Amino acid sequence: MSKRQLKKYLNELPKDALQEQLVDLYERFPVVKEYYDFIFNPKEDKLVQEAKTKISNEYFPVKRRKPKARRSVAQKFIKHFLKLGVEAPLIAEVMLFNLEVAQVFSRERNVPDAFYKSMLNSFNEVVQFVAYNNLLSEYKERIVQIYQETQDQNWPLKEGFSHALDAVD
Repeated sequence: MSKRQLKKYLNELPKDALQEQLVDLYERFPVVKEYYDFIFNPKEDKLVQEAKTKISNEYFPVKRRKPKARRSVAQKFIKHFLKLGVEAPLIAEVMLFNLEVAQVFSRERNVPDAFYKSMLNSFNEVVQFVAYNNLLSEYKERIVQIYQETQDQNWPLKEGFSHALDAVD
């Protein structure tokens, strides 16, 4: 069904039937429920704090012994926040937090080369996101600190981090 057909169908429905369909969608699909819950009661700070806790637990687990150190956990939160329409500064905060925690982790552990490649992707994404959303003045210092830490730890792919940082200047 196209968007146009959907609009036509919805315009023809009586108000009561439309309300019933929305309530049915709300009850059947957790994504719809989550969307409406967020719209009416955003609690963005709570969502960000939960994301930070889970990201931190990925690198420094509380309940298990071995860290998984998966970038995908943070990426899922970021993608989810973008879908919900969370404010850009809060998304940038999660993106930067992920990199900062990963750097603490890599300082303490021996990590594979794939880890550095995925962190380079995260770094590129945060730089682009911050620049696109005009948040550079707010986050430039943290971005530069993250870059400096990659240099201090002698991370591979230094050129990639340098090229990404050039976009900030």
